[in-house]
Amino acid sequence: MPGSGKKYHFDHSTMESSSSQRQVFEIEGGEKKGGCCGKSCKVVTGLVVVLAVLAGLACVGYFVIYRMYFADQLIFEDNFDTLDFTKWKHEITAAGGGNNEFQIYVNDRSNSYVRDGILYIKPTLTADFYDEAFLSTGTLNLYGLTPADQCTSNFNGGCWRQGTADYPIPPIRSARLTTTKSLSFTYGRVEVMAKMPTGDWIWPAIWLLPMHNEFGGWPSSGEIDIMESRGNRNLTDASGNSIGVDHMGSTLHWGPYWPYNAFDKTTAGL
Repeated sequence: MPGSGKKYHFDHSTMESSSSQRQVFEIEGGEKKGGCCGKSCKVVTGLVVVLAVLAGLACVGYFVIYRMYFADQLIFEDNFDTLDFTKWKHEITAAGGGNNEFQIYVNDRSNSYVRDGILYIKPTLTADFYDEAFLSTGTLNLYGLTPADQCTSNFNGGCWRQGTADYPIPPIRSARLTTTKSLSFTYGRVEVMAKMPTGDWIWPAIWLLPMHNEFGGWPSSGEIDIMESRGNRNLTDASGNSIGVDHMGSTLHWGPYWPYNAFDKTTAGL
């Protein structure tokens, strides 16, 4: 949070391709005193990995390794020798992430799987799982029958939806994985080795989100976007600057309540 005396450090170095990066995200400093009704401000966070689809289909994005440190002591590591369900929980929802995204998040090895020490997140066509007519006439029911199959967000019809010609079922299936139930920390350093996907309207992201909304709903309890990027190969802003697959951004979301989200004061881009 701004004014807390913390230092935010971004370290990027090219790896095997222009879309493959090693990113180090470090938070230094103590608790913030005051500014939270006289209490110590702590944001306890869990890690979220997501491949969102705003439209279209993408190539595969992959994540090679995660390490988390506190005072140089390793507190979490995953080399993805297997997909460890004691560490990672899948989101199951068609809520659209608050952005009217075009994907359904599912727990399916067609969309998230591990091979040769790499976690792959791969979008697929909903019509390939059902059929083309399902998008405009089918009923999507993600409520589930067992605790492991439960829908994780009913926002915007995320658990149940009737497809129509005007409001079709999301045409893409993808994955969003989180450590919210297995790992949380307040201060530390996160290391990620990841290759971003290419494809129009793809939005991969690595976030730190609150385990508990101790100060209220988003964004008052904070959000740290370690990385967000777009998959477009040829995308520019009004000035002609590239903002596609060769560009990424890191952001802090904070503020008393929506729409007073002060992310524009704590944003960096490369």
